[in-house]
Amino acid sequence: MNVQLFIPCFVDQLYPQTAFNMIKVLEKAGCRVNYNPAQTCCGQPAFNAGFWDDARAVCAKFLKDFTIDQPIVAPSASCVGFVRNYYTKLFDNSSYHNDVKAISNNIFELSEFLVNKLGVTNFNSTLEGKATYHDSCAGLRECKIKNEPRQLLQNVKGLEIVEMEDVETCCGFGGTFAVKFEPISIGMGEQKVEHALATGAQYLISTDLSCLMHLQGYIDKKGHNLKTLHIADVLANGW
Repeated sequence: MNVQLFIPCFVDQLYPQTAFNMIKVLEKAGCRVNYNPAQTCCGQPAFNAGFWDDARAVCAKFLKDFTIDQPIVAPSASCVGFVRNYYTKLFDNSSYHNDVKAISNNIFELSEFLVNKLGVTNFNSTLEGKATYHDSCAGLRECKIKNEPRQLLQNVKGLEIVEMEDVETCCGFGGTFAVKFEPISIGMGEQKVEHALATGAQYLISTDLSCLMHLQGYIDKKGHNLKTLHIADVLANGW
């Protein structure tokens, strides 16, 4: 299957290795991966900040950077959820209507694409230790992803998955929320990390590096023995 790779701007700038690991996983699943180097942001930061005209310009570029006849796969449920659920608001009753509808139905977060579209759940990955999984708000509520990443992680050799308390509660990042409401954001991050530590896990895994970036910052500040990992990095490990 031919797939298009969408790499969110913060992944491109801060976590490029996760993008390369995602390619590695998709190719092992039998995909031919295409990457358009002209791609930029999905437009979510501007939209969430209230700059809808600026967001519309960025989103219009996104629509031109990708084709509607191949699946688009991304390592971010947040970006996927935004394209699926909010492009229709920006381009309602516009010439982009049909393209928006087509792309909204053809963009996928990595774990849901692997499990639901390809039917591949085992990559012979290896990671020794205990891990807990964080449901991102976008993954859980906007993309309806719950079991898919867990199915993939259950097949990682040497990895024990334990569920933390209040696993579906927000980590406190929320993009600009972390800037506008810093004390609340830190408190929510602290609660999430404490729940993860209570499981005895060595790893905290998620589909969203935005959440993990926020949590790793708190973990490093406090000196906790806990490492955050994107699911693509886990699936690409050991082979």
